[in-house]
Amino acid sequence: MYQYDDYDRALITERVAQFRDQVARYQAGQLSEDEFLPLRLQNGLYLQKHAYMLRVAIPYGVLSAKQLRALAHVSDTFDKGYGHFTTRQNIQFNWVKLPEVPDLLAYLAEHDMHAIQTSGNVVRNVTTEAFAGVADDEVYDPRIFAEIIRQWSTINPEFLFLPRKFKIAVSASEEDRAAVRIHDVGLYLFRDEAGELFFKVMVGGGLGRTPFLSQVLNEKLPWQDLLTYLEAVLRVFNRYGRRDSKYKARIKILVSTLGIEAFRADVEQEFQQIPKEINRITDSELSRIASQFLPAVYQSLGETDLDFATHLQNNSAFSDWYDLNVRPHKVSGYRSVVISTKFPNNIPGDVTSDQMRGIATIAEQYGFGEIRVTHEQNLVLPDIPKSALLAVWTQLNELGLGLANHALLSDMIVCPGASYCNLATAHSFPVAEQVVQAFTLQEQQEIGSVSMNLSGCINSCAHHHIANIGMLGLNKSKTDHYQITLGGRQGMDSRLGKVLGPAIAEAELPNAIRTLFDVYRKYREVDESFIQTVDRLGLEPFKEALYPEAQV
Repeated sequence: MYQYDDYDRALITERVAQFRDQVARYQAGQLSEDEFLPLRLQNGLYLQKHAYMLRVAIPYGVLSAKQLRALAHVSDTFDKGYGHFTTRQNIQFNWVKLPEVPDLLAYLAEHDMHAIQTSGNVVRNVTTEAFAGVADDEVYDPRIFAEIIRQWSTINPEFLFLPRKFKIAVSASEEDRAAVRIHDVGLYLFRDEAGELFFKVMVGGGLGRTPFLSQVLNEKLPWQDLLTYLEAVLRVFNRYGRRDSKYKARIKILVSTLGIEAFRADVEQEFQQIPKEINRITDSELSRIASQFLPAVYQSLGETDLDFATHLQNNSAFSDWYDLNVRPHKVSGYRSVVISTKFPNNIPGDVTSDQMRGIATIAEQYGFGEIRVTHEQNLVLPDIPKSALLAVWTQLNELGLGLANHALLSDMIVCPGASYCNLATAHSFPVAEQVVQAFTLQEQQEIGSVSMNLSGCINSCAHHHIANIGMLGLNKSKTDHYQITLGGRQGMDSRLGKVLGPAIAEAELPNAIRTLFDVYRKYREVDESFIQTVDRLGLEPFKEALYPEAQV
């Protein structure tokens, strides 16, 4: 993983000192709330319902075991003993005290971490898939370019006051596992027939009250021109993006208003006038960053392991976990492990300090001391020998993290909702738990792979629009109701779900979800997944089952 140099550390240390002074001036009454607001947001500090929340950056979702232990210390010292991993591959601490935040940030800086640009109208944390560098279908390690973008965009003075927040995702695999198409800019890295690297640039994605999937902006951008092209996109956004309404300020609105052809013409015009040598990525610069992401020193392990086969045969619980939570690896004899943070064992995304320390120990004992954060709010151990999987699973169970449910309905993405967030219109965590409790694990396994996400408000922090089953919390007559969407999916062929009908009361939501799966069981064909059945049938059978009174 990338190692900070003296420049990185100096930048972060100076930023901590600046914010320490800003906090002191705010507390002394020298800065008004309105003046302090953009300063704290650019340092990742929100004011929520009960306390301040600090969002800490985890660039492209990569953590060392040492850093995870540091986050455990933060949760014990400055919070309430846990942290919440988000769909931006970051971590949030929900109970921090304002006077202590500068000390917290200083401690993070000692461990090469920060909260810079995790909020505010800036370029946010660059994301990629959690299996970067170890996926057997990738053409190049996307973390390398994500790091290049991170260095270029961090405290870039031209882009610190954009019309609205700006999110970038990078994917370099045959399968998009980074939800690229819901980002302001999405980057698909590929090789042409000659083996040369290029980017397919997507623009204008984003969810929230007006959801859009991104459109193709550039089919074949040379990797050397990536930063210059991103600068052109951001300049056009900065110039024409709406600043009179935060609801219309995202680049997705600009692209939709202008049309993709007109937007592309503006970007191309800007791109041509920027001196290419300023931001051109040279071979030497690419090599410098790539040298920080060299493959681990793997052992020569074969795929055949009779003892492992015996464990699978004799231990059905371990076998279920292996089938669901263990993924292929590009190196023979190794696997990647998905650690579920979900119900019924945990609140989605919440990991205690003890669990963090336990995961760090496992990562060091059996892997190479590295942990990944997924945009589905899970964690990943990317490099585990197949022969060590039983021991890893056993230790995860001792931590309460050995749940075998990856990609099942209980592997829900859930935002904090009204439990913490000022913007939320309904509760998320307790309602999601009720839905999950309506299905046994055996039932979930029988249903199979399905994505089910729940957002506490229209901002769609839980990506409910691209879930096979999405639930949006609404407040009707001062009670929580949930609007159900069906048919969404992520990936290169992403699709937004469609609303099935009126919002359903909280108490009726578990039965409503069960009704959808009853339709699936009734009509599915052999080896057909839930979303495949929805695609084949359309929405009408599900609507008729969920709202029978509407058919009278």
